[in-house]
Amino acid sequence: MEVHLLTDETAAWEDYVIRHPMACNYHQSRWKTVLEQSFGHPTRYLFAKEGDRIVGILPLVVMKSLLFGRFLVSLPFFNYGGILADDAEAEHALMASAQATAREEKAKYIEFGHVTPHRLGLRAKRNKVTMLLDLQRDADSQWDGLDPKVRNQIRTAKKSRLWTETGGVELVDDFYTVFARNMRDLGTPVYSKAFFKAILTSFPASSHLLVVRLERRPVAVGLTSAFRTVLEMPWAASLRDDRHLCGNMLLYWEAMKFAIQRACTQFDFGRSSPGSGAFLFKRQWGPQPAPLAWEYWMGNGGALPDLSPANSRFRIPIEIWKRLPLPLTNHLGPLLAKSLP
Repeated sequence: MEVHLLTDETAAWEDYVIRHPMACNYHQSRWKTVLEQSFGHPTRYLFAKEGDRIVGILPLVVMKSLLFGRFLVSLPFFNYGGILADDAEAEHALMASAQATAREEKAKYIEFGHVTPHRLGLRAKRNKVTMLLDLQRDADSQWDGLDPKVRNQIRTAKKSRLWTETGGVELVDDFYTVFARNMRDLGTPVYSKAFFKAILTSFPASSHLLVVRLERRPVAVGLTSAFRTVLEMPWAASLRDDRHLCGNMLLYWEAMKFAIQRACTQFDFGRSSPGSGAFLFKRQWGPQPAPLAWEYWMGNGGALPDLSPANSRFRIPIEIWKRLPLPLTNHLGPLLAKSLP
C-alpha cells in the first residue's frame, strides 16, 4: 500500500467517493479548488492505493495563522470531513502520511471532522451533534408532520407577504447583504463573497441560493448543497430587525420543499451545540440529533484546541465586533475568517 498526493488523479478520486457508502459532500475533489481559490490555504489531498486501486482518501488543508499558529484540518469551514477508507490498514497508512505532513508543516495538531470515531486511537470532542431530518415523499405530507407552532409561523411569514426566490450566483449579492450583516450582529467575522461565488460556480447543479424577500428586499437567505439524497443548508441567515416576519421559518420550509422536489430523502441542518439557540431552532423541525466525533492528533500532547465562539477568551472580542460598522467588518472579516476553521 502506498500513499500519494492528489495531482491529476481527480477522476479516480471522484469514482472512489461515489462508490464509498460513507462518503460525504465535502470529500469531493472540487472543494479543493474552492478552498485554494477562496482562502489561499495550501491543500494536501492524500489517497492510499493498493496496486491500481484507491482504498482510502484524506483531504487536508494547511492552516497558518498569526493568532493560532499552524495546524491541519479535514476540513475547515465545513461540517464534515476526515478519513474515508476501506479498512483499518488504509486508515493507518493515511494517518501516518498525515502525521508526516504535519511535521513537515510544523503543525501543532490535525483536526478530523469525523461523524463517528475511527480506529486510530485519537482523542475526540463530542460536544457537537449533527441534525438530520427524514423527508416525506411530498410537501403536503411533510407539512402535516410539522409541529403546529412551526406551521403557524410559516403562515405568519406568508401573511406578511414574504416570498422566496431560488437561484444561483446571480443572487449572491442579495445573499451576502443579509449573511454579512447577520454575522456582524453575532460577533463573528464573515467569509468573503468570493467563497460563496466559488461554491455556486464549482457546483452549479447541486448548490443553490434561497432568498426570502419582503417585496424586493431580502430578509432571510440560505445556501443549499446537495449530495446523493441529502440536502444541506450549511449557511443561513436572517435580519434581526425583521425576525417578527418569520422569514427564517419560511426559508427552512422552502428549503425542505426544494429538497423534496429534488427527490432528496433527508434534510441536513448541520452541526450544533446541544441546548444552544441554534440547536433549539433546528430541533423544532423534528430532526434527530446524532453526536459527532471530531478527532485530533496532537503533535506534542496538551489540551485539545478550542477555537469556537463559545470559548470565554473570545467573549470581549466578539462584543467589540458586534459594535463595529458593517463596512469595516465586511472588509476585515474575510481576513480573519480564513484562519478560523
